[in-house]
Amino acid sequence: MAQAQKAKKPQVDPIFLWQGTNKQGRRIKGQQSGQNINAVKAELRRQGITPVKVKKKPKDLFAPRKPAIKPGDIAVFSRMLATMMASGVPLMQSMQIIGEGHENASMQDMILAIKADIESGTTLAESLSKFPLHFDDLFISLINAGEQSGTLESLLNEIAMYKEKTEALKAKVKKALVYPTAILVVAFLVTAILMIFVIPQFEALFTGFGADLPGLTKMVIHVSQVFQEYWWLIFGSIIGTIVAILQAKKRSRKVQHFFDRLLLKIPVIGIIMEKGAIARFSRTFSTMFKAGVPLVEAMVSVAGATGNIVFSEATMVMRDEVSTGTQLNTAMRNSEMFPNMVVQMVAIGEESGALDAMLAKVADFYEREVDDAVDNMTALMEPLIMVVLGGLIGTLVIAMYLPIFKLGAVV
Repeated sequence: MAQAQKAKKPQVDPIFLWQGTNKQGRRIKGQQSGQNINAVKAELRRQGITPVKVKKKPKDLFAPRKPAIKPGDIAVFSRMLATMMASGVPLMQSMQIIGEGHENASMQDMILAIKADIESGTTLAESLSKFPLHFDDLFISLINAGEQSGTLESLLNEIAMYKEKTEALKAKVKKALVYPTAILVVAFLVTAILMIFVIPQFEALFTGFGADLPGLTKMVIHVSQVFQEYWWLIFGSIIGTIVAILQAKKRSRKVQHFFDRLLLKIPVIGIIMEKGAIARFSRTFSTMFKAGVPLVEAMVSVAGATGNIVFSEATMVMRDEVSTGTQLNTAMRNSEMFPNMVVQMVAIGEESGALDAMLAKVADFYEREVDDAVDNMTALMEPLIMVVLGGLIGTLVIAMYLPIFKLGAVV
């Protein structure tokens, strides 16, 4: 018991700033740690100081902040806990070792807080549920199932594998979205810089020519004048539109549905998003079914894990069908969201009683498909970047040098 209490992280009292008078009646000031203002005042009186003013020390705005907890940190935590418990290290000792050894200070605080909560009598699932930003319903459900069935060690390994694979898949899908976005941003910035700073230099030169300018040159100069005069409006409108869309997507389910469906229809990107959603659907379903979570109950967590509201809504419709006695493969076929190969694999899994194994194979297949698709898109984008930027800059250069060529021809 004494050893367990010794392992707990000591509670650090806040710092208070105080002003008061000593025994000689002279005004003095300083700072003192304590649980609250009354405790600090009592300590000052014990030292022979009459407190006049006591207030909590404000936080330093420029003090280094603790790093944020990322999904990757949760995946590492899951793997470390699974490995330690599989090696026979007790839960409390595992939490203590991971908490004290973690590089992320925020993770240290959270893990040790969970450990202290478990020591007070709560279950691991209940303790984790107090941190919903980092441990979702799926994670809690699997931990709870493991604790109730006495298979926590094996389930922790499944959770660790699930988190590692889903985070790897998210990174690939994010790469597929970030890469073309970066191309558009770079192309726009290059154009804006040329229009605002470079083209005006040529415009001043052409003014002294006194000759009629080619149509392409006139058009580029006109666009440049618009950029120079309304650059703040152009940049503000673009940033404002992006922020408004992101906020609307968060707040409105209809807007989110519209953009998620639109994303699925974009060439190349749509294929990657669809395969990613099927991979997440299959991986989550396989993990939960293997953990012994009932089929209908598991589909609620599966719907939230797909990462696309179109697939999420289709999964909830399938859940309603399955709850009335329809086979899963039939419900999937009715949704028209899954390729025939996936439906057939699920049908074989249902008939053979190995649905979790079949879904795991489907997940493996589509994770490889996403990986290959992202690599192919990256290879395709590299020459496309050269073509887009080269064509854009080349057009502007030609537009600016056309009058000079014409002037040379006249001379």
